[in-house]
Amino acid sequence: MRSRTGTSVLSLAGGAALVAAACIAGVPTASPPGAALPAVHPAVSDYLQINSSTTPPTEAQCNSVGRRCFTPQSTRAAYNVGPLYAAGHDGTGITIAIVDSYGSDTMAHDLHVYNQAFNLPSMCGEEAVTCTPGMPTFSVLHLQGSPATKAPPAKSKGTGQKDKAAWALEVALDVETAHSIAPGANILLVATPTAETLGVNGLPQMMAAEQYVVDHHLAQVISQSFATTEEAFGSAQSLLNLRHAFISAAQNGVTVLGSSGDGGTANPGKAPVGGPHAGAPFPFPTVEWPASDPLVTGVGGTYLCTDPTATAARVVDSAEPPTACQTHPGQAEVGWIASGGGFSHVFARPDYQSALPAGSTAIGSMRGVPDIALQASAATGALVYLSLPPDGLSGLICGNAPCSTGWYDIGGTSLSCPQWAGLVAIAAQINGGGLGPINPALYKLGASSATYGNDFYDVTTGNNGADPSVPGFPATTGWDPVTGLGTPNAAALLPDLVAAVRAG
Repeated sequence: MRSRTGTSVLSLAGGAALVAAACIAGVPTASPPGAALPAVHPAVSDYLQINSSTTPPTEAQCNSVGRRCFTPQSTRAAYNVGPLYAAGHDGTGITIAIVDSYGSDTMAHDLHVYNQAFNLPSMCGEEAVTCTPGMPTFSVLHLQGSPATKAPPAKSKGTGQKDKAAWALEVALDVETAHSIAPGANILLVATPTAETLGVNGLPQMMAAEQYVVDHHLAQVISQSFATTEEAFGSAQSLLNLRHAFISAAQNGVTVLGSSGDGGTANPGKAPVGGPHAGAPFPFPTVEWPASDPLVTGVGGTYLCTDPTATAARVVDSAEPPTACQTHPGQAEVGWIASGGGFSHVFARPDYQSALPAGSTAIGSMRGVPDIALQASAATGALVYLSLPPDGLSGLICGNAPCSTGWYDIGGTSLSCPQWAGLVAIAAQINGGGLGPINPALYKLGASSATYGNDFYDVTTGNNGADPSVPGFPATTGWDPVTGLGTPNAAALLPDLVAAVRAG
């Protein structure tokens, strides 16, 4: 199928969709026939390698390929995070568990390059860093084995990263951007040895790993940048059997977040399973789990139409690419066309969604998705540094050639979710400990006219009809099935969130 941006969306073996974009020298194109593609379903919608340097690209380089690229500093400015840092709130003492398949052998190195490039605090566990008391830690937890993700020798017949490279990209995105928002928080990368391929494979291992994290009190926040169509499961019960970790998290004061998906309302079934919808979108609006779970905070996405060079304030920029920003003059954010959202076919509407901001899209008898949002379109994406093998065996293709080590502009609700996890870590620090499920508090703040306009940026334009054959939803005033309650005015929202959680 084709995305609205004109880039080719390639159907992967797991039934997922991932955009294989060209390197900076060319226009985004599909990978050549027969190119090896990873059988995975991380919520990365699009990646574009901008350069092969350790120095981040300039904004002019990003503009030249139709994008604007955000740094940690400009993203923080867009969501008013600065006053929290000034007050000493940066996530210190809190741990974010990031759950991904495989992990990445180069993450400690890539994190060091990223932190040096953007002058971010170093982490104990990062390459070339001497640990000191009080320094935040980066660590990796392999509970079920640790298969190598490095490429084999050039003359060997090993598979290298051909089924793992998209997850290495996902890991870099998750770790780097979570740290960029909560630079004082610890990050625990929880890696599992099986790719999540739309429900049948991978998810049991991921949920078991999360159960371990909760049972052993290893984190106060869990970030999940993966998503599976509810209908991809063999039955609703097979989905419900996997939510044990979320129940335990709620009982132990752990907040769980999940990407709402990158297909808008059009989501596929699992390709290896037979049936009329195998590997293709269901012909009706669907949502993805875990974001659809009432115990999970579902994170949708926007085009962030602010100045990517502004580091002190939220400054609207309707002049630079992409087209979505240029055609919505004056809008700081526009609902992303591929933001997963709609209404669950498994979970009834939770009580906390009974009261919504004035003017909201109505939520009927079933759970509405997402709950909140943040930047997600790769056209207004974040810069991420990634190392790849020099022999081209990574399996990631940029245009007609293998991708290489360097800086990438990346988007997807895989971007919005770990950044929101960073915000929750800051709120947990303010609280003095884990917040547990935050949805009831978010909707309580949203239902009050006194706090909603102050705490959230309401996104009222855009639509998530990514596939013309499946109806999408419009972004509206208040809650909507594209951006949820909207995006955070962090300096105002996080203290109010803590107060609302404490008030019950």
